Amino acid sequence: MKENIVSRIRDFYWGGFDENGEKISPSYQREVLSRNKSKLYASLEWLCEHNAIETSDIKLFNRIKACRNTLAHELFANVSSLGMPTDFEDCFNQMFSLYNKIEVWWIKNVELPTNPDFDGVEVNDLEITPGPILMLSVMYNIALGDEATSNSYYDEFKKQAGTT
Repeated sequence: MKENIVSRIRDFYWGGFDENGEKISPSYQREVLSRNKSKLYASLEWLCEHNAIETSDIKLFNRIKACRNTLAHELFANVSSLGMPTDFEDCFNQMFSLYNKIEVWWIKNVELPTNPDFDGVEVNDLEITPGPILMLSVMYNIALGDEATSNSYYDEFKKQAGTT
């Protein structure tokens, strides 16, 4: 999620290649990076200014990040004796919702307006399923879903791979 937040905005300011490599518009430094020493938080602030997220979403991001850090840095303790943090599922669902909110905003405000196939077409946010969200949903269902759901994904994977 962090990488996607930063790279989407960076790519938005991408200007191609020249003899020195990639060209990033000087406005990226001025309009994004100047906001915060952290590229991530500068990007979150940019998203907030462009009404993709709200200030409360940045606070939510911090909560999600803290949960992730607890899980990652205390992995052995969590897996062996403590079990998953009690708020893991809540944090995961909040991360999923925030990530979806950002991805839908990009599609609706950047990708669709620059695609002539959607000229004059009104698209409801609920009709948009971003690719990263779809993949995250599949991984969640495989890893944390019930056994029948996990097996159905595995069976379909084998079928598509031609190994059944």
